[in-house]
Amino acid sequence: MRLLETALKGVILIEPDVFSDSRGYFLETYHEKKYAAGGIRGPFVQDNFSKSVRGTLRGLHYQLKEAQGKLVTVIEGTVFDVAVDIRRGSPTFGQWVGIELSAENKRQLYIPPGFAHGFCVLSDTAGLAYKCTNFYSPQDERGIIWNDRTIGIRWPIAEPLLSPKDQAYKTLAEMADELPLYSG
Repeated sequence: MRLLETALKGVILIEPDVFSDSRGYFLETYHEKKYAAGGIRGPFVQDNFSKSVRGTLRGLHYQLKEAQGKLVTVIEGTVFDVAVDIRRGSPTFGQWVGIELSAENKRQLYIPPGFAHGFCVLSDTAGLAYKCTNFYSPQDERGIIWNDRTIGIRWPIAEPLLSPKDQAYKTLAEMADELPLYSG
């Protein structure tokens, strides 16, 4: 298994060891000791699954007080997965990283607390499984508009399918009072 730092410290790309033969393949999607040694610490308390159609964009989501770290795995299809550093005072505040995750490449992405997360679906359908370090807290849920020009994410789709909630999010600058603080 390879754990690779991205341009944003704490956002980690995981390339698991895959054991293939004529029957198919096997891989570990999580191993507490191995992931902790690479900087991914739980505990993970909630597992989620999301299935979406081509062109769907979900995000950019975060929880303010009950922040969640997320370990994302694509089970079906292909997505462009994005993490944005939204921690006020961070040296990489407002910067983003985007990585293609797919059932074929079997990569995972860890997005730590303090980052917004989103993805868009590039295949006909995509299924994502993700582990969370904190429980979903509806009253604590926040988001940043997907096409915030100051962040400048280069999404591989021009006109995404968005939920009404995702369409209504504000820019990073407009959310300044509702962003986590960088703790170093």
